[in-house]
Amino acid sequence: MATTADEVWALLRQLAESQRETDQLLQESKQETDRQIRELGKQIGGLGKKFGSFTEGLALPSMKRLLQERFGMEIISPSVRVSKAGQHLEIDVLAYASGDINAAYVVEVKSHPREESITQLKKLLQKFRTFFPEHKNKKLYGILAAVDWSPNLKELVLSEGLYVARIHDEVFELEIPPDFQPRLW
Repeated sequence: MATTADEVWALLRQLAESQRETDQLLQESKQETDRQIRELGKQIGGLGKKFGSFTEGLALPSMKRLLQERFGMEIISPSVRVSKAGQHLEIDVLAYASGDINAAYVVEVKSHPREESITQLKKLLQKFRTFFPEHKNKKLYGILAAVDWSPNLKELVLSEGLYVARIHDEVFELEIPPDFQPRLW
């Protein structure tokens, strides 16, 4: 049985139409998949933020005690947010004292710190006096507090002159060598 040219062209048109429909379905499927991935990303980001808030909340009572007893801090404020000239600064814990002590501590709390955590804390310390000119004459120190530390990262933090605090039995403790010299910012 011979196929005529008209039949071949009819089959090619059907094939082309089927291909367009398939392309349309694939495009719609891709768009739905992309939407679901974006939504999942938002949900994961929200969980990370909640876990970070949980860690900060867990840290506050023991960090407050540590800052008062070890460093003599009089004012300890969690979750400090400042805006100035269109710039924003967010500090997990800010502590300071005047008088003979005349110092301030900026504490960054992380569940699992990374090298970027060091950079983030250093940027906070560098910007501090711009956002808090009332503390411009205070000695300024940084503390990176975390639940879990890798030995290499801990050494890197200490080499930057930043205090290291680790949670142990639900209490943050400083983990610094006896010869540690904190950096003044």
